Amino acid sequence: MKKRILFTIDSLHIGGAEKSLVTLLNLLDYNRFDVDLQLFSHGGTFEQFLPKEVHILEPLDYTKFLSKNIFKQLFSLKYFISRIKYSLLIHQKNLSHADRARFYWKTIGKQIHKAKKKYDIAVGYGQCIPTFYIIDKVQAGKKYVWVNCEFNLEGINKDYQKRFYSKADKIAIVSEKALEKFKAIYPEYGEKMKLVLDMYNSKLIQDMSQLNSEKEIDKSVPVLMTTGRLNKPQKGYDIALETANCLKEKGIKFHWYAIGEGPYRSEMEQYIKEHGLEEYFILLGATPNPYSYMRQCDVYIQTSKEEGFGLTIAEAKTLNLPIICTPFKTCYMQINDGVNGLITTFNPCDIANTIESLLKDKNLYFKIKDNLSKEKKGNTEEIKNFYKLLES
Repeated sequence: MKKRILFTIDSLHIGGAEKSLVTLLNLLDYNRFDVDLQLFSHGGTFEQFLPKEVHILEPLDYTKFLSKNIFKQLFSLKYFISRIKYSLLIHQKNLSHADRARFYWKTIGKQIHKAKKKYDIAVGYGQCIPTFYIIDKVQAGKKYVWVNCEFNLEGINKDYQKRFYSKADKIAIVSEKALEKFKAIYPEYGEKMKLVLDMYNSKLIQDMSQLNSEKEIDKSVPVLMTTGRLNKPQKGYDIALETANCLKEKGIKFHWYAIGEGPYRSEMEQYIKEHGLEEYFILLGATPNPYSYMRQCDVYIQTSKEEGFGLTIAEAKTLNLPIICTPFKTCYMQINDGVNGLITTFNPCDIANTIESLLKDKNLYFKIKDNLSKEKKGNTEEIKNFYKLLES
């Protein structure tokens, strides 16, 4: 008998966890598993890359409600009231992702129905909402939840989420640093925690990189590139913009392309306009194939403040791109400073100086590329650890 597995994730819009899940689902042995996938938001870019064996469940009733216009929403009074309550709560300043998730589950979560089917295994592929859903709304023999970042929980959020992690059978964490941090938050659940790295398929990345990009890249000057959700707290796009401004003030010619969408976009556009960076820092938006753009860049830049693993760095390494990154904890898992990339500081002008030095020092530049070309690519063998998790 095949085991019935339910995976759930917020969406399959562009992001590291999303790409990792799609890779995992493409590696699964479907002679052993029947797989359902529950999304909270549909229409994400990566849905097109799911294997045909994966059954995407119909949208949740609340997801359907959100797709209606405001007048039709009024006919679903319980959802409408919950949405208003949630909207009022998240208007507070300086809310964390965990704050928003707690407010969401306390208001909207109450209205979300339980899953219709029973499963052998349920996987919440992400902290917060996917985890809450698996624990509260799904009947399954085993429940596994994922931590895809260096998760910071304290105070009320630590107390609130304890209930969910206490009920999980296993907690899969995508890097040693993230595991270390999570174990410090909930040491009592240390026995449940297992290391399962984010997965990426090097052949798929290399093949996709050879396809034509949707938009033209101007290579008349050095091309810098960053890929990731446009946000400030994790991805550090504020640092990226200030770095670009430092480079401009130094008189360096460059084009810095940012691939992705997110809540920080309007502020980024405002900064770009105010500092005259229109010709220097270009927002490409989301794309199903970032690799066709990445292949064309000279230097890949990662200005993150924190990462669970740093999947985009692994992808850049797959394409032998020299990388400059900030010293977030997990960068040291992948970058050997001066050998296969450069690790700088969080100071924008320091990053700008490092970029300038690498562009001028051709010996170092090609030494890094040569070292990258000799490295092992991909980690599809990590699927074995996933199978071990299911069997534990």
